[in-house]
Amino acid sequence: MENKTVNTPVKPPVATQDRNDDEIDLGRLFGMLLDRRWLIIGVTFVFMVCGVIYAVLSTPIYQADALLQVEKKSSGLPALGDEFGEMFTSDSEAATEIEIMKSRMVIGAVVDQLQLTHKVTPQYMPFIGGWLARRTPGQDELSITTFNVPRGYEGAPLYLEFADNGTQYEIHDEEGDLVLAGNVGQLAVMDGFELMVNDVVLTDTQEFVISKANRLRTVRDVQQALSVSERGKQTGILSASFQHPDRDYAENVLNAIAQEYMLQNIRRNAAEAENSLQFIERQLPEVKGNLTASEDKLNQYRNESQSVDLSIETQSLLERVVEIEKRLNELELKEKELSRLYTKEHPTYQSLLEQKQQLLREQEQINDQVGDLPETQQEVLRLARDVEVSQEIYVQLLNRMQELNVLKAGTVGNVRILDEAVTNPQPVAPKKSLIVVLATMLGGMVSIGYVFLMAALNRGVESPEQIEELGINVYASIPESPTQVDLNEKLGKLVGRTKEVHDLPFLALEDPADLAIEAMRGLRTSLHFAMLEAKNKVIMVSGPAPGVGKSFVTLNLAAVLAQAGQRVLVIDGDIRRGYLHMSVGVQNNYGLSDFLASVDKSPDGGPIDKNNLSTIIHKTKVPNMHFIARGTAAPNPSELLMHPRMEKMLGKVNEYYDYVLIDTPPVLAVTDAAIVGRYAGTSLLVARFGETPAKEVEATVKRFGQNGVDIRGVILNGVQRRAGGYYGYGYGYSYGYSYKSDNA
Repeated sequence: MENKTVNTPVKPPVATQDRNDDEIDLGRLFGMLLDRRWLIIGVTFVFMVCGVIYAVLSTPIYQADALLQVEKKSSGLPALGDEFGEMFTSDSEAATEIEIMKSRMVIGAVVDQLQLTHKVTPQYMPFIGGWLARRTPGQDELSITTFNVPRGYEGAPLYLEFADNGTQYEIHDEEGDLVLAGNVGQLAVMDGFELMVNDVVLTDTQEFVISKANRLRTVRDVQQALSVSERGKQTGILSASFQHPDRDYAENVLNAIAQEYMLQNIRRNAAEAENSLQFIERQLPEVKGNLTASEDKLNQYRNESQSVDLSIETQSLLERVVEIEKRLNELELKEKELSRLYTKEHPTYQSLLEQKQQLLREQEQINDQVGDLPETQQEVLRLARDVEVSQEIYVQLLNRMQELNVLKAGTVGNVRILDEAVTNPQPVAPKKSLIVVLATMLGGMVSIGYVFLMAALNRGVESPEQIEELGINVYASIPESPTQVDLNEKLGKLVGRTKEVHDLPFLALEDPADLAIEAMRGLRTSLHFAMLEAKNKVIMVSGPAPGVGKSFVTLNLAAVLAQAGQRVLVIDGDIRRGYLHMSVGVQNNYGLSDFLASVDKSPDGGPIDKNNLSTIIHKTKVPNMHFIARGTAAPNPSELLMHPRMEKMLGKVNEYYDYVLIDTPPVLAVTDAAIVGRYAGTSLLVARFGETPAKEVEATVKRFGQNGVDIRGVILNGVQRRAGGYYGYGYGYSYGYSYKSDNA
């Protein structure tokens, strides 16, 4: 397989030039997901397993439900202005009752009644202890009544451990100090600690964690676990629920809340009746005294004026006056009651005031009519009015007092419990299937996000066209070889750890039919035409950074050229860290650095003696391929490469060999490659697929250009089959198969 010959700069395709870098390529994104599908599947599977483990081992939460009815608020007191309130209030009272039910007044009483500040938790094995305990018959229980701790220990966990078959116990604090010891059924007291253990059932553990919680915090915890809502709109039906890991605890607490809420409602209604009764009892003696005084005045005036009967007209006025006074007194009574419930701006209060003003206007009209009567009739009318009005008020108060006594005795409140609290047999949380689904989705999103993040951070070249957009020729695209990956791992373990020479096989000999070697043969053809105009036969191979595969390309390209019958010399120009000698099996005791650093024995500075040069040139296991090792690591490699011996040596080997390949260090790290490039007729750059950014390639070419070195082209090394690349599928078609001879 051979690549196309590149002699002139290639103009980027029109489609590539017009491509918008900010445009989202959905095909590429989908391809990236396909490339990392096993990572995504693995991470998603791990999250799913974690979700299953959490759903199985997590403590189940049970819910108790109760149903209550709130009837329309009514105290049975017409004097409270109910007929006025009905005209202006239509909203359900459920919202108010819900807040009352969740108030600290109700919840606090339940906390005190059930002693919810006493926290008792069995101590099990971490992670799976609770799960195992829930699957064994019986349940660990600890019943305590009296439990008091010093102020500093409020809310702190205390560790209670039983001994002697559960009849004796000891309590230690978090530091392990003994704070209390006692026997079951007896009150234990020690240094401010008090505990009364009534009974204990030990099934799976001998240890419990107990604590005296803060009352306010406990009230808030109960409020948070309690949920109350109205069923429907303005139905007055309240649905209450309470969640807790202990089903009996949830049921008992919710029942206690419902009972306490109903009792406070009854007490509230009874208190309203009691307040109204006390008000009437205070008014009754005064009204009775006014009635007696009015009767005495009327009798005394009749005796003095000898007037006994009223005329028909006066009697009619008296009835009207009495009726108005009666209604005014009723409104006065209602106003006093309403003043305790509403402000004067309330619609009910305003309606009462309007009626009162209307009666006062009627009273003024009647007073005008009374003023036209004779003086004796006026006085009799006034005194008779006082008597009648006082009598009506007195009778009305007596009737109301009897009604309030009956109401107080039979107060039941406007709340009743329809369904007592019952715990559902199945837990409401955790929802195992939902947790597993969410964990799986989270794993998928995390893995996909990681893939996209890595793709966004990794701006490595993924196609030759990305390099050609910079105006740089691409001579070859070399696919990644699994065989070479194994060889690199083996070589990497030896480099820097041993000084022994290892005759390691390289790819051109290990697997000549490998796709990477086939690409090298295509590069060989391209080089043949590219070097027609070169000033010499020296080829420098460099790269932007370490790890791009310069040595791999140099060594295998040299082997391919030698196999074609060409005389090839490979020079390890990386005096600092070169290791090509380990692959070709050559001793590194005397090499390039040693040759350049040796003193010329010719006093006149003439040409290098051939025998001296032959001492550093070694044969390799590849016919027609010779090698010069890097030699001893020198402290001044750049100065050695600039020595005149280097240029003279290259001139000599250029006459004898068809190709001279020099492997150099990365130019962005050190300047050695720029020095060698000035001697070479052809300079090539190696970039790593998916790792070397296009900007780095451009910076490398610019660096060489600043030193007078012209890069003829780039070799894209380590190309992988990626569905996410711009040309991934094209590559898959090109290198998706191998072509071997029948004897291979």
